[in-house]
Amino acid sequence: MVPALPKPIADYVDANAKLDLDGMLKPFAADVVLLDNGSRFEGHAGLRTLFEEAVIPVKAVFTPDAVRYENGQVVVEGPAHGDFKGSPIRFTYRFTLENDAIKALDITA
Repeated sequence: MVPALPKPIADYVDANAKLDLDGMLKPFAADVVLLDNGSRFEGHAGLRTLFEEAVIPVKAVFTPDAVRYENGQVVVEGPAHGDFKGSPIRFTYRFTLENDAIKALDITA
């Protein structure tokens, strides 16, 4: 069962499950900053590159199974599975929301 998620995060998770690139971008603020295990991506253009190169080709789908609120962030944990080495891998996504959009996201394995 998927935990109750704030709408922008739920929208991202739903689009990711369908590998819908444009749907995955939509919940993010235009000036979003995403940190993925130390790599930094900025804005929709940066996220598009990340998703096109590291998510869609390997069919990486994140399936949240835990959510908590910590220091003003929504912390979501769960496995990601797909056609990549070590699948599934458990990830922690730390979302910062602002104005009903994802303003920042820090992803760690």
